[in-house]
Amino acid sequence: MPDYHLAQINIAQMKAPLHHPTMASFVAQIVEINTLADNSPGFVWRLQDQYGDATSIRPFGSTILVNMSVWESPRHLMDYVYKSVHKNVMQDRKQWFDAMEESHMALWWVEAGHRPTVDEGKTRLEHLFSNGETPLAFTFREVFPKPEG
Repeated sequence: MPDYHLAQINIAQMKAPLHHPTMASFVAQIVEINTLADNSPGFVWRLQDQYGDATSIRPFGSTILVNMSVWESPRHLMDYVYKSVHKNVMQDRKQWFDAMEESHMALWWVEAGHRPTVDEGKTRLEHLFSNGETPLAFTFREVFPKPEG
């Protein structure tokens, strides 16, 4: 029986380009926050480019950042997002990012060892926006159980 991990994608509409002073305090934290993720309990994988982050990967348009990662469980991801230094980024995000009307974060189960593609993440976001929370794409509000067998 395969084991499953939790994949996540989130996107954010930047208020300004990364080199703009508005984004400076966000950019200054990228290495620290990525290193924290890499060393967090339950961390499996994260999307990154040749520079070690994903800021140059722009499949949703030039002003939208994308982040994807895989975790052993929802609890591991939640602990990283809301109980580590990362929580400060969440609290300050309105400084750097505009609110988005459509779904901006989706979770889904993947077989252990699978590394989701950006296209897969995009499909999950679109599914969540169109259908609401289902086992194919959900949020922390309604975490669906791992698939059986």
